[in-house]
Amino acid sequence: MIEDNRKMFKGKRNGGIHMSDHEMINLDEMGSMKMSMEALQEELLNNHRIDPNLYIEYDVKRGLRDSAGKGVLTGLTEISDVTAYDLINGRKIPAEGRLYYQGYNIYDLVAGMEGRKFGFEETIFLLLFGRLPSEKDMEMFKGVMANFETLSGRFVRDVVMKASNADIMNSMQRCILTLYTYDSRPEDTSAENVLRQCIELIAKLPLIAVYSYHSYRHFRKDETLFIRNPQKGLSLAENILLMLRPDSVYTELEAKVLDIALILHAEHGGGNNSTFTTHVVTSSGTDTYSSVAASIGSLKGPRHGGANLKVQDMFEDIKAHVKNWADEAEVEAYLRKILNKEAFDRSGLIYGMGHAVYTLSDPREVILKKFARELAEEKGMMEEFALYELVERLAGRLVMEQRRLFKNVCANVDFYSGFVYTMLGIPKELFTPIFAIARIPGWSAHRLEEILNANKIIRPAYKYVGKHADFIPMPKRDTGVDTAEALEEQAAAENPVKDMYAAEIQTDEEQSSEK
Repeated sequence: MIEDNRKMFKGKRNGGIHMSDHEMINLDEMGSMKMSMEALQEELLNNHRIDPNLYIEYDVKRGLRDSAGKGVLTGLTEISDVTAYDLINGRKIPAEGRLYYQGYNIYDLVAGMEGRKFGFEETIFLLLFGRLPSEKDMEMFKGVMANFETLSGRFVRDVVMKASNADIMNSMQRCILTLYTYDSRPEDTSAENVLRQCIELIAKLPLIAVYSYHSYRHFRKDETLFIRNPQKGLSLAENILLMLRPDSVYTELEAKVLDIALILHAEHGGGNNSTFTTHVVTSSGTDTYSSVAASIGSLKGPRHGGANLKVQDMFEDIKAHVKNWADEAEVEAYLRKILNKEAFDRSGLIYGMGHAVYTLSDPREVILKKFARELAEEKGMMEEFALYELVERLAGRLVMEQRRLFKNVCANVDFYSGFVYTMLGIPKELFTPIFAIARIPGWSAHRLEEILNANKIIRPAYKYVGKHADFIPMPKRDTGVDTAEALEEQAAAENPVKDMYAAEIQTDEEQSSEK
């Protein structure tokens, strides 16, 4: 099986067409088809532009936000609360950010772990059931989680190891959708069955993510494959490090910091993109596996869960171009270059700065920064940590000056999370999957909340701003010179797709006869 997979990734030439690493068509090698696609692409770009002034004319809440950036109220929740303002004499005054899980302040939840090593499992219980668990509750719940924290050898071999993917988020989606077929009641959307499915997926997702990464390393990078089972009695954070590392060795602080990171990323209100996706998809009545896969697809986006990767890449760029990391003037000069689109990715963005809700501070960032410092001290990486602190201190002011903003710009949780994961030896390919592992308890809680309370499909409105037209029979249509010429040239040429598949069939027959 392994050898067959390796052959697949070497690509093949059939009928003069090179299918590199996959079965999708490479237009650069397809001649006339490339020209046809370019013509079709031009048609798309010419015919799907909406006048931006129309959004103002019809008062469209783009991104479901008003002109001030406040989210449009679309639902009710008891799962979490995100606040960034105080109401004083009828006026909203920017305040230090506060985050509540089921009514409990995140600062209190983290502080309440004093004397205990790990708290992510307790957070999962709180989000799902709406109350703090007792010791007896946790003993029972951890037992349930441990029984679900497994994948069969057949599933790992036939699903995880097949068609390995450089983007682990896509691999996770595929594996989750495949788990549907292993469920005896996949379409049962009763709250009781969905709860079982959610707890099982929460327990299995770390295995799926880590095993998918090992598959990618082996089949795409030709590195040694190892699959290690989680150990009963260990926390979810400990098992992630155990399964990920070749030597399975980790320090208590490393596991503790990862546990804290999971807690801080577990939930953030019903309006963030991936959680809102959970509500939207759940409202249609679909199954749990489709719902979770859709939320992972949302989280994957660089404007959402993928943001910590951009922060880490930006800091690598800063470290490469700033000679003296402690020189405030030199660091500020380079940050100005980034803002002026003269450096890094030329987007004009300092990643990790600013948040849609928080103003003065992001409580998740404040907490994670404290633990990042502790980990940096253990790892001997205080020079790097000092650079992060300096950029954080300078960037907020520079962004406000550049954009002429009156709203304070603070660092968000992504600012330090990539740095923390790097210190933990977690590869970049797993940055966003770790976010998904953390956030699936929140998605699960919101899915259950939607099932138990809403019972109505989410269906916002879009204003039609196109033009109605009279139907024109085919002979009387003018398709456009460029498109018509491209299509005619393709029709006159030999069909490369047909030849390709004919060659594929022939090859398959030859292989069958050899067997």
